[in-house]
Amino acid sequence: MDESHAVGGTNDPRGLPRAVVLGGTGFVGRYLVRELSRRGYEVIVPTRHVARHRDMGLWPSVVLSDMNPPGDSDLATQRETPEFASLLEGAELLVNLVGILNERRHDGKGFERAHIKFTKSALRAAADAGVPRYLHMSALGADEEEGSSHYQRSKGKAENWAHRYGRKHDIAVTSFRPSVIFGPGDSFLNRFARLARLMPGIFPLACAGARFSPVYVGDVAQRFVSAIDDPETVGKRYDLCGPHDYSLGDLVRYAARISGHPRWVVGLPGWASRLQARVLEWVPGKPFSRDNYDSMRRENVCSPECTREPTRLEDIAPRYLAG
Repeated sequence: MDESHAVGGTNDPRGLPRAVVLGGTGFVGRYLVRELSRRGYEVIVPTRHVARHRDMGLWPSVVLSDMNPPGDSDLATQRETPEFASLLEGAELLVNLVGILNERRHDGKGFERAHIKFTKSALRAAADAGVPRYLHMSALGADEEEGSSHYQRSKGKAENWAHRYGRKHDIAVTSFRPSVIFGPGDSFLNRFARLARLMPGIFPLACAGARFSPVYVGDVAQRFVSAIDDPETVGKRYDLCGPHDYSLGDLVRYAARISGHPRWVVGLPGWASRLQARVLEWVPGKPFSRDNYDSMRRENVCSPECTREPTRLEDIAPRYLAG
């Protein structure tokens, strides 16, 4: 890789199998990139914020690739912006973790760009580069036709397209559909802990009865890497859930209590939940939106016959919430 737009770890990656991880600087991505590095891969991580994630460039055989135009680059200016396809040259594996939970407007176009169009661009570039293996991050509840939100429908459409395209172009595709993911650095339990600190004793909560099967980020990363060389996983779609189901109200009460800010969680009726969503989607950071509300109209839990991941929320969450 051209040194003019890459920041790499201290170990020489030459001769290692190459993996490209899209969304590798995100919450799940950092766990997965570290695990791939441990498994002996040279891991290419495209990013527009090299300086922000420079610590990853110090991990063994991890290479950050600056995707900014030269004038906006975090690195030296005398270089060219790498083409997407050039990042995939010689790669044996492409992982796509890119996704958003909210869009700027409420018309589905933001989700379409982030989930569907990006997936198509990534897989077409992979086909051109001859990449044989593709792992796709979808979501529990993703459904192109019956999804209750723009998020769920776009995730389902991207997942379906990836599997069809892989079959036509001889790319081995496996997709994963996790429920909400928890772990140090998550934006789920940590967000509720922060909100609880701001609440004056009472925590009014929309969709308090919505149900989830939180799954540990380390278990998710392990499922990804274990699938790479397993031919039985090709063409499969895996729901990923932790060992227990919880209501949203239970999870908020737990996060508030463990973080040292116990609150009385009051579930809002449907009309008030919709109103709260309309208000909060205009708050900086968009903690809740109409599309989130639409997603929560469906239970986000695995079926009884689904194999559950082993790590309990209660064994991990206190380690990062209590601080």
